[in-house]
Amino acid sequence: MDSRLSLRPLRPVLALLAGLALAAPAAAAPADDSTAPAYRQPSDSLVALVDAPRTPAVRVSPDGEWLLLLESPSLPGIEEVAARELRLAGMRIDPAVSGPSRDFPLSDLSLVRVADGEERSVSGLPAAPKLANVSWSPDGSRFAFTHRTADRIELWVGDVADGRARRVTERALHLAAREAPVWLASGEALVAALVPADRGAEPPPPAVPPGPVIRESRGRTAPARTYQDLLENEYDARLFEHHFTSQLAVVGLDGTVSAIGDPGLLWDFSPAPDGRHLLVETLHRPFSYLVPASRFPRRVEVWTTAGQRVAGLVDLPLQEEVPTTFGSVPTGPRGHHWRSDAPATVVWVEALDGGDAGREADERDRVVQLAAPFSGEPAPLVTLALRFGGIEWASGDLAIASEWWWRTRTQRAWRLRPDRSGAAPELLVDVNWEDRYRHPGDPVTTTTPSGHRVLLTAGGGESIFLIGDGASEEGDRPFLDRWDLSTKEKARLFRSEAPYYERPVEVLDPAAGVVLTRRESVDEPPNYFLRRLEGAADAAASPFRLTDFPHPTPQLAAIGKELVRYSRADGVELTATLYTPAGWTREDGPLPTLLWAYPEEFKDADFAGQVRDSPYRFDRLWWGSPLLWLAEGYAVLDDPAMPIVGEGEAEPNDRYVEQLVASAEAAVDELVRRGVSERGRIGVGGHSYGAFMVGNLLAHSDLFAAGIARSGAYNRTLTPFGFQSEERTFWEAPEVYFAMSPFMHADRVEEPILLIHGEADNNSGTFPMQSERFYNALQGHGATVRLVMLPHESHGYLARESVLHMLWETERWLDEFVAPERADEPPAVATPDDLTTKGDER
Repeated sequence: MDSRLSLRPLRPVLALLAGLALAAPAAAAPADDSTAPAYRQPSDSLVALVDAPRTPAVRVSPDGEWLLLLESPSLPGIEEVAARELRLAGMRIDPAVSGPSRDFPLSDLSLVRVADGEERSVSGLPAAPKLANVSWSPDGSRFAFTHRTADRIELWVGDVADGRARRVTERALHLAAREAPVWLASGEALVAALVPADRGAEPPPPAVPPGPVIRESRGRTAPARTYQDLLENEYDARLFEHHFTSQLAVVGLDGTVSAIGDPGLLWDFSPAPDGRHLLVETLHRPFSYLVPASRFPRRVEVWTTAGQRVAGLVDLPLQEEVPTTFGSVPTGPRGHHWRSDAPATVVWVEALDGGDAGREADERDRVVQLAAPFSGEPAPLVTLALRFGGIEWASGDLAIASEWWWRTRTQRAWRLRPDRSGAAPELLVDVNWEDRYRHPGDPVTTTTPSGHRVLLTAGGGESIFLIGDGASEEGDRPFLDRWDLSTKEKARLFRSEAPYYERPVEVLDPAAGVVLTRRESVDEPPNYFLRRLEGAADAAASPFRLTDFPHPTPQLAAIGKELVRYSRADGVELTATLYTPAGWTREDGPLPTLLWAYPEEFKDADFAGQVRDSPYRFDRLWWGSPLLWLAEGYAVLDDPAMPIVGEGEAEPNDRYVEQLVASAEAAVDELVRRGVSERGRIGVGGHSYGAFMVGNLLAHSDLFAAGIARSGAYNRTLTPFGFQSEERTFWEAPEVYFAMSPFMHADRVEEPILLIHGEADNNSGTFPMQSERFYNALQGHGATVRLVMLPHESHGYLARESVLHMLWETERWLDEFVAPERADEPPAVATPDDLTTKGDER
């Protein structure tokens, strides 16, 4: 029920899904047996980088007076990741605690006062804390969070006045559907889902199957992408009902618990600004073996916090028949949410084109609103020619609605006057989201006394503020603008200046020109500053440093970093970030090099060539970062542009292989021209769609000495209803699916390739069998190939043992085939004692 509007690009992004992993430590194997089942460790320098402390995350209080610092532990051990997990209807849960199984908890909290930078610890936290779901109360005087124990998830609250935290109630929270507790407007209670007091034991599996699993379809069109972890039988359905049934309740800060209604399959809930009404979504049968729980039948209702059902807004059927064309949506009302600037007004949207983006239509969506007491017909708010993207609210005279369309990459924003019936919408923004240089930025919001977010306005409600990346030919330079909507004039209040990358985070006082920013540089990690804008009082003393986070990996300080530009053969401009080890100069000679990339699709070659990122950003290392290899003496070309362009009627993937190879060839040529690298000593790597890229580059070029492919998909016929940014089905474009699949060209792979995959990958399309089948195909044609399946790991890897072993495999592969002069060093093998000790260092 999130109505937040983003004016950022809306092209689908396949985010890496962080997973938890498991498997009992195996006995150590002889050091010369690299195929024995033992977790191994890479060089000490890589282990130190993996174990480096993490820079805290920061949450700003609604009143702008405090920063809450969130500390994260090091990676968990494999024994923690290996705990029991249920995979039901696209969800993964820990049944022992009725919560998500693959979350990464926080380990500590502290407060920083914005006025003077004074830091204080939060006392009273539980021993060995595993914290999550941190949220500020509406007035900023308290903060809530959850704590996971061995058998439950608890609700805790911290008080800013004394810096102490305490458990609120002994009742266990229910977070299987991932709906965290939400503050009521009073700030004296939260709405939360609880484990039903009388839930009982989990249903046992049937000793004898009751009968076959039967599915039947007669003439209905129900295409579906390749979802993972779906229900498979009636027992799965019963498990789903048992573990996803919860009790909605109001939990007072004094520990009182007031149930709201009866237990049910609660999927979503949100309190209205008036603090008395709730928008509640519950699931019900029939379930599906084809789509995840997010598309199961659901009822959307308005309740009171006392448990009274005020209005039934809609009962939506099972959504198995949504077309796979990008921009298609379910039929019927959808996207219900509260209008955040009104006491109790529900807003939703309905498709006017049958939800089918492949159908020609002049009007796509209509947005309506219905105020308490929720009777009568909803009032139309706006009719959109494109697909609804979200709304930011401000007042009865100002709201900004977004619409978008995939095929044209169009994004528009309209000014609405919600309380003026019949007022025509006013166009504010009309851009191609691929054009980063013209992106206007995102509207700045502020918190209301009820805890809801609304547009931050000035000038009698006619001016708003925008924060943007500031993409330009010289790299990203974040900015803050003030935009007068009546005159359409913009005033630039702030722009990041070299040698820093500084981004506004919050506008704390628009009248006084006080802004909270996050500033970093190549050698300085992100820290928070209080900045007074030009013309404000004490502007000369700005910025004032609020945090002092140290460099987490000082061993990589002073690395070489450069934003490089070059062109591929067809004239498309490309960019990449080149990293070299500290102290290296061209006179030292070429380095072994790793190129790490992820292709993207574009409809316009000019936009594909725009500069991305900034040469002044700090690079925070994580387990999957290619920059780890700087510590081993490798040069790294990170995120070189691999645009796949299809202009006009052409689709990008019609010439995927040709353009991919051309981009890689241009990158290699530039590395050699600069004297950083030499041919025959360059490896290529990628994760997910980047791994797919690696398979294709090795099959269709001789540019690289070896490849590293993690958690990829290599046979597109296994994702026949579309993949990544390809919306055509296999039956509509079989030649594209065939040409793009490295599996189909396994006989052409001549360079060594290392395949790594999590055995429990839940990402759409990247089934573990993708790597297993590709390995078999490569082995069958005599290729040099190694397959590593990480027990219990998902699409991203989490257990410390898994991460270190992945790095050990990668180190060996690169040293043997990219930098053979390094390959004589003996490998490290982790003993069972090592694994236990290291795994406990969290």
